[in-house]
Amino acid sequence: PEETVTSSFASFIHGAGPEHLSKTVRHRSKRMILDSIGVGLVGSTTHVFDIALQYCRLYSSVAVSSVYGKPGVKLSPTLAAFTNGVATHSMDFDDTWHPATHPSGAVLPALLAASQMLPPSTKPNGMDFLLAFNVGLEVQGRLMHFSTEAHDIPKRFHPPSVVGTMGSAAATAKLLSLSTAQCAHALGIAASLAGAPMANAATQAKPLHIGNATRLGFEAALLAARGMEANPLILDDIPGCSGFSAFYSVYQPKPLSTPSGHHEFLLEKQDIAFKRFPAHLGMHWVVDAALSVRNLFINYAGSFSSSLIRTIVLKIPVSKYINRPFPSSEHQARHSFQFNACTALLDGEVGLSSFTESSIHRQELRELLDKVVVEHPEDNMANFDKMYGEVALLLHSGDVLTGKCDTFYGHWRKPLSKESLLKKFRSNASHVLPEERIETIITMVDNLENLSDSSQL
Repeated sequence: PEETVTSSFASFIHGAGPEHLSKTVRHRSKRMILDSIGVGLVGSTTHVFDIALQYCRLYSSVAVSSVYGKPGVKLSPTLAAFTNGVATHSMDFDDTWHPATHPSGAVLPALLAASQMLPPSTKPNGMDFLLAFNVGLEVQGRLMHFSTEAHDIPKRFHPPSVVGTMGSAAATAKLLSLSTAQCAHALGIAASLAGAPMANAATQAKPLHIGNATRLGFEAALLAARGMEANPLILDDIPGCSGFSAFYSVYQPKPLSTPSGHHEFLLEKQDIAFKRFPAHLGMHWVVDAALSVRNLFINYAGSFSSSLIRTIVLKIPVSKYINRPFPSSEHQARHSFQFNACTALLDGEVGLSSFTESSIHRQELRELLDKVVVEHPEDNMANFDKMYGEVALLLHSGDVLTGKCDTFYGHWRKPLSKESLLKKFRSNASHVLPEERIETIITMVDNLENLSDSSQL
């Protein structure tokens, strides 16, 4: 039969092997796995995670899969994936790719749960796990390149709820060694389970997008393994009948080449952005710009004093859901250019404690927020590869101090060092794990290719 876009993806999922993972891909994906585990662990301390866990514990089922930050608590595999996915995105602290999505959180929880689900005689080893993880990443990345719309900050669907569900299905199908036909059906089933609106950004519902992506993709693979079928052209552009194209206004699908000795994963060419503090990725530009101008201000005045500032001008791209002048909750604050810029100016840093109720509602912070004016320069595009953040302080003296950032530390063009990544992981994990367990995870992920049983992770 003639090859289709969908069949090419299914062939890739089924046919990819360890030999196709370059040293760079293995290194970068292990950094992602470690960071995602740390983010999930600290995320297990949040209120929205507690809500999700309480919901999942209503169900009685075969409880074999572990939950982040809760020793002794196990759930059914798909509910564990859901709960851990919620934890991963509960603080908006997880990694981000370009085109924009959160790739690890949509895939890793499903693989962790599936590894514990499988019987001892069929446990995947560490290389199987690493390969499945990268297959899930690759499928997400290739799907996003089908649309020019996906390259910009999203307006309609939250990307991980769309491509993340497909990536979870692909990764789980790979880990379960499904046939080529079953892989195609898993993608088709996943497409019927995908999608969440951007209107729920900056609410407690947004972490559900990652939880659902990893869970529903997992379920799609399980259904395909049991014989459920779906449209075999789900990724193709069929006039008059939307498949995956329903999620994008511009859709130009291309086949995915069958793995060979020369196959190059997207992760080889496009590294990942790791966040230094728990907020929407766009915030990292304005925070670095604000910290830069704060240093100028201290050199100018000797110390930071908001009374000397008449106006704060933020030059940011147009993106409605992260333009929030006066956020009233932690989730709104994580999605507010104004809040993050002013917090950085006031405190000289942004961290976990910046998003507590007491920090959000400080009078001195409110006074700074009152001084903010937003501008949208035409050259500042709503695109994580092209945008910049600029913070200008107009002083009562008439002087103007300006800080600008076009590439923050942690962006794929300016990756976190190994030391910075480990510092972040240790800090996050320390909220729920003792030091010796933290170091064991670091060593295990670093040597993942040699792990005989991935369920140990």
